[in-house]
Amino acid sequence: MQAVSGPVEGELFVPETYLPGSRADFDRLYRASFVRVVRTLVGIVGSQQAAEDCAQEAFARAYRAWPRWQGAVPAEAWIHRIAINTAISYRRREQIRALPSLLKRLGAPRAGADPAERVETRALVLELRRLPPKLSAALVLRHYHGYTNREIAASLGVSERTVGQRISDAMALIRHRIGVDETS
Repeated sequence: MQAVSGPVEGELFVPETYLPGSRADFDRLYRASFVRVVRTLVGIVGSQQAAEDCAQEAFARAYRAWPRWQGAVPAEAWIHRIAINTAISYRRREQIRALPSLLKRLGAPRAGADPAERVETRALVLELRRLPPKLSAALVLRHYHGYTNREIAASLGVSERTVGQRISDAMALIRHRIGVDETS
């Protein structure tokens, strides 16, 4: 076991040694690290009560896995990893629980026409299919779904400027192919 410099100058900190599967050692680990684990989790879950609940769950999980702990990492680091994963799962569950109230606040989406119903002529559909996929994607997202350039850019992984250019190019190609005069 290697000693490292402790928090007070000249004081040496020797990591605790634990025997996997030993109930007495697990109890010692619990007493030595519970408060530090809770303090860590408060920053993740946002409340003392939730942090204590997550810490209890983490220690219960760790206790079940204690006979399989191999000591490759210090026991307190191991328990912290379990606790942090538990807190992350807790946050995910909280977000899912909050979803119904969020949906209730937002209300039901307004009824709108199905984008496929907005296509008025077969010729337009054929022209969309003839466009290069990148151009038709930008045009469909804009005119059939009503997305902004920013939303389209995020969806396609390009800049807003590129989106604008693609929409412009697509419109020019379609106008040219179906014989629409751009000056009128």
